[in-house]
Amino acid sequence: MRVGVGGPVGSGKTALVAALCRELAGRLNIGVVTNDIYTTEDADFLRKQGILDNERISAVQTGCCPHTAIRDDISENLEAVEELETRLAPLDLVLLESGGDNLTATFSHGLVDRQIFVLDVSGGDKVPRKGGPSVTSADLLVINKVDLAPLVGADLEVMRRDSVAQRGDRAMIFCSLRESDGAGEISAWILSELNAWAKTNPTRG
Repeated sequence: MRVGVGGPVGSGKTALVAALCRELAGRLNIGVVTNDIYTTEDADFLRKQGILDNERISAVQTGCCPHTAIRDDISENLEAVEELETRLAPLDLVLLESGGDNLTATFSHGLVDRQIFVLDVSGGDKVPRKGGPSVTSADLLVINKVDLAPLVGADLEVMRRDSVAQRGDRAMIFCSLRESDGAGEISAWILSELNAWAKTNPTRG
């Protein structure tokens, strides 16, 4: 199963990918593809963490707006994913991290099977009610850095209310990835989705 992880710059996308790898690497065969416009910064960070073998982490330098490479022209990302899947098969999970983008960023369904969008409370409690395709259509909305809410004057209940208004019953998780178990609920969601996905995708063509 391929899972796209998107969100604004600094929202915690790379931290989430790292946390999920820590939680799941002992249970699943994982590959990671990161996207940066001009650097390999996010891939380098993950490699330094030592969570996965370096060969399991691939870096795409998009040279363009992040959403272009994950939605409009997915060829570079698709090639990176397929190379990982060929070289490390059989993979259970591929995490694709977008470069930092805005509320219009969504992944092509030709690239991923599930989409996670990460917001953080330091952007203000008004962000969920602004909506946009990322907030409304992501399979999982993660609102990160809840520990900062008192410091930035963000009301978590307002964020919850507005997220529900935008998303209906789609999944939503509040967390602080600074906590040792901050990604536990998200990992459980991944495993549940993987189980459901595997029942309808015994093999990928």
